[in-house]
Order: sequence, then structure tokens, then C-alpha cells
Amino acid sequence: MRHGLANKKLNRTSEHRKALLKNMLNSLIKYEQIKTTLPKAKFLKPQADKIITLGKKETLQTTKMLVSKLQDIKSANKVKKTLSKRYQNRKGGYTRIIKAGFRYGDNAPMAIIEFVDRDVEAKRVDKPKKEAPKTEEKKQATA
Repeated sequence: MRHGLANKKLNRTSEHRKALLKNMLNSLIKYEQIKTTLPKAKFLKPQADKIITLGKKETLQTTKMLVSKLQDIKSANKVKKTLSKRYQNRKGGYTRIIKAGFRYGDNAPMAIIEFVDRDVEAKRVDKPKKEAPKTEEKKQATA
């Protein structure tokens, strides 16, 4: 019988599973779309929906709970200020899972988990561009 078995173990210890969930939640909040395996996406979806629902309540207690669960103040602020306002009129179902084929190496089923009505610009990562060394200055310095 299957009594009391709430969620998948994902072949990890409990501490590893908690860290995995926290990191995936932070990435999902930051980029609003991530690509992962299908079982991990199914494991993440209810937790992400609960985080958004928690962020919609405007109390100090919920803010502290968000920071406690996410361990990141930037992510908690984004949930409180942006995502909760975006989904103010929606009663649930803030995320969607899209199947994305199979991984090349081990044929694992892949999926994309994203927020419904997501901001497309959030997916872009702002990486600082490295300036190319100027060849003229190098030639003058050596001469």
C-alpha cells in the first residue's frame, strides 16, 4: 500500500532533494523558464505554485517564510513585487510543463517548466561582455 508517500524521492537523500528544490525554485523565479528532466519538473510544479500563492499575501510572516524557503532575498522580492502582482486575478495554475523530447546522453525525458504569462525578457542572462584587448596599444607599449 502507498500510504503517506507524498512525493518522489528522485534517487537523492533528503538534504540533496531539498537543496535541488531550492536551487530549481530560485532559477525558475529568476529566469521564469528552465529546462530539466520531466520527473524534476513534476516535482517542482506544486512547490512553485505554493510559493506564488504565498507571495500574494501581504504580511511580514509570508515574507519571512518566502526568504526561509528560497534562501535568497532577490528571489523573494521578485515573488512579492512582480510575480504576485502579475497573477493577482489568477487563482492557481501559475506554471506549465511542456515536454521537450529526450536527452542525448541517457535518453531521459526532458521538459520545460515555465510561468504562465511569463516575461520573455527574463530568460536572457545579462553577462558582462569582455572587452577585447586593443592591439594598437599593445604595439605602442612594446615599441
